[in-house]
Amino acid sequence: MTTRSEIPAEKPKRKNLEERFADWLGHWPRIQELYLKYEEIITYLFVGGMTTVVAWTCKFLGNLILYRGAATHTSVQTAILTVIDWTAGVIFSFFTNRTYVFKSDAPMLPEACKFVASRISTLFLEYLCMLVLDTILGINFYVSTVVTAVIVVIANYIFSKFLVFRNKKKTPEETASDGQ
Repeated sequence: MTTRSEIPAEKPKRKNLEERFADWLGHWPRIQELYLKYEEIITYLFVGGMTTVVAWTCKFLGNLILYRGAATHTSVQTAILTVIDWTAGVIFSFFTNRTYVFKSDAPMLPEACKFVASRISTLFLEYLCMLVLDTILGINFYVSTVVTAVIVVIANYIFSKFLVFRNKKKTPEETASDGQ
């Protein structure tokens, strides 16, 4: 028979990243208040920044591997690099936006379909902007990419907020009726 002293003590539950961030933020009440007020926009911009890093890394590596780091491109080359950028961005962005920004618990497949459809429309917007800036106007590839990204981020937020992740937070009355 085992005595209480021989039973190993339970390890304290390790906090996830969100819990550790909330604890850290609690040290600055005013900043915490502002964060909570603008949480969706702040997390969208952070996740968008991370998405941009992922997408641009793939795009610039593709440019380096396929076109030896060229600063301007033909329309076909621009299309290929835009699709590489877009694909990497969409995959990363869907899961991070769903989980951290919009905190959706809706069925994944319908949201994924709407998300991909909305991102296809901004893929065409991105391609059009890159075609005009990089290929037609001859503006540096990297400058064109940054300008295009600003336009696309705004369009993506609007689509995500109003078309894809529309599950609203429940009111106390709705929550109470769910338990009945």
